[in-house]
Amino acid sequence: MSEGRTASLLRHAPAVLGIALLVGALYVVQRELASLRLDDVLHAMDAMPLASLALALAITVVAYLVLTLYDALGTRFVGHPLSYGRIAFASFTAYALSHNIGFAMVSGAAIRYRLYALWGLSALQIAGVVAFCSLTFVLGGLTLGGIVLLAVPEAVPGFGGWVATPVMHAVGVAMLGSVAAYTVAGRLRGRPLRFGRTEVPLPGPRLAVMQVALATVDVALTALIFYVLLPEAPGLSFLVFLAVYVTAYTAAMASHVPGGLGVFDGTILLGLTDIVPAATVVGALLMFRLYYYILPLFLAGALFALNEIVLRRVAVARAFDQMARWGSPFVAPVLSAAVTLAGVVMLFLGTAPPFQAPFAWAGVTAPTPIVEVSHFAASILGAALLVLAYGLWRHVTMAWAAVLVTLTLAAGLAAVKGHGWPVPAMMLAIALCVLPFRRNFYRDTRLVAEPFTAGWVAAVVALAVCTVSLALFAHLRRDWAAETWWAFVLVGDAPWSLRGTIALGVALLLAALFRLLRPARVAALAPSGAAAERYAGLAGAPVPCRADGLVFGEARAAAVAFMRLDGIWLAIGDPVGDPHDRISAIWRFRDLCEQENVDPAFWRVGPELLQVYSDIGLTPFPLTARGEVAPESAGDTPPAAHYLVCRAERDLMRLLPVVPELARAIERIGEPA
Repeated sequence: MSEGRTASLLRHAPAVLGIALLVGALYVVQRELASLRLDDVLHAMDAMPLASLALALAITVVAYLVLTLYDALGTRFVGHPLSYGRIAFASFTAYALSHNIGFAMVSGAAIRYRLYALWGLSALQIAGVVAFCSLTFVLGGLTLGGIVLLAVPEAVPGFGGWVATPVMHAVGVAMLGSVAAYTVAGRLRGRPLRFGRTEVPLPGPRLAVMQVALATVDVALTALIFYVLLPEAPGLSFLVFLAVYVTAYTAAMASHVPGGLGVFDGTILLGLTDIVPAATVVGALLMFRLYYYILPLFLAGALFALNEIVLRRVAVARAFDQMARWGSPFVAPVLSAAVTLAGVVMLFLGTAPPFQAPFAWAGVTAPTPIVEVSHFAASILGAALLVLAYGLWRHVTMAWAAVLVTLTLAAGLAAVKGHGWPVPAMMLAIALCVLPFRRNFYRDTRLVAEPFTAGWVAAVVALAVCTVSLALFAHLRRDWAAETWWAFVLVGDAPWSLRGTIALGVALLLAALFRLLRPARVAALAPSGAAAERYAGLAGAPVPCRADGLVFGEARAAAVAFMRLDGIWLAIGDPVGDPHDRISAIWRFRDLCEQENVDPAFWRVGPELLQVYSDIGLTPFPLTARGEVAPESAGDTPPAAHYLVCRAERDLMRLLPVVPELARAIERIGEPA
């Protein structure tokens, strides 16, 4: 196998692993739900006691309050405590969005960088808070994982039945031992950890113990939300359920599938259906996702809108101006997630039976072909929304317009299909949310020319597989399982809507895999020959001597020079050339970095294009006159002549020791800043 082919496989390994975990989990789902009907799940949800529902909601509130304490401890750790109101807003918004959106579109770390920068934390301090919060969550998982492996190893789904108990105990001891070592490392080491020229302090024993306790309580509370939604059953203690929950959550994170869709659910079913009826487990899963994922997402959006008005007590007009300034980078990802949700709903409507017959509201009995066509049309609109959501994420103008049209059609179709008023209302509400943000979608690129990333392909495949699974669940007949998919679609006797949905799911799957495996669209050019001459003509200066490659815009009227670092490709300055094509060059450089599985960063850029850099997920950090990161500044304040923009949560600490050396090298050879 060639070196290039091996590198390509390694780049796409996380997406392939996620798909493999998802397919395996959905096999479990299909097996466990083989004899289950949709009515069984609805009856199980109706049977949930009101007291259990209220208790689960109360625990959800407490769980998110505990999450805010992660940031409270983190800001104390870096020596810059903030008011609890600000901490709670930043923490809750970060977790609510990152739990739901996935796709690497909006990470909790990126949100923290945006908000904490406005509130005076330096670049190093924000990096410390992000690392502290991430590590705290890991400590909670290790602690509870070690406890369940020691106490109830047989309850771990997929492992308890065939891995020897002494091995499970040994792993549990190792997990708890690593947590214990962390709590005393700060005192025993007595000095910070050093990464190059960057020092990372370790917390003292008291703070480390508080971290472990807080994280353990947080993970346990999250599991308790689900647990109280289940009925009492012999053999289902909280400790047994905790073993299932921790395993499911770990598998979901490893899969990189948004929200752990399918993977978390399949692992839960694998661990619980021998104890609790499958219909009851599925009903609890749906309520858990509503409480812990969906409701906090809507509440976070409301808090986002009210932040400047209520917490800062400023004039309404000024509040929305400020929100537009620092909230703009989140508009496209959040709207993309909302449109993705709408697409999933429409795909599922193409398989689920309606609440009443189509056109029943008008007193008309629709012919069977019309009914079947309406089912398939819902699937088509759902698939279209999935693709258009990707265009929104990439700020494509055509996607904005097409989303409005498609959502309007989806609302009308859902209304005439007999699915009640909530679905049409949801489609129209999302369309109204998209409508005011036309200026955020400024790219004239054709949507079909946009390169699909491995992570997005994995998400589309996940949704396609889930659609097929729901179709089989809603219209289950055992003898269909023996048919090939093409025979099922072309000559089977199943309902036409089911056959069409299966065909659409397979088409999505094949298209996603094709886009994943096809050659890359963006190529880096060597900084020599004709490419170097063209760059010099655009810039009025030669290619920077440290440049390893060049990327041109779509019109080849602008270009970016960059150097290759370990895991980061660092562009040297803003793109040069035509102002309109400079935006295209930035996005193409980002696309190239995604293809090569490296992170993009830009050094010594001006303030004019900061919004575009924010739109591709990069955070700006002001530079000093010597080109080094200003030690006491972060974000886009205070104003500066030049910035470093990077994926702060991953790359800032690695770039801090590199930037001074680069600045000195350019100063020695006399290149312009």
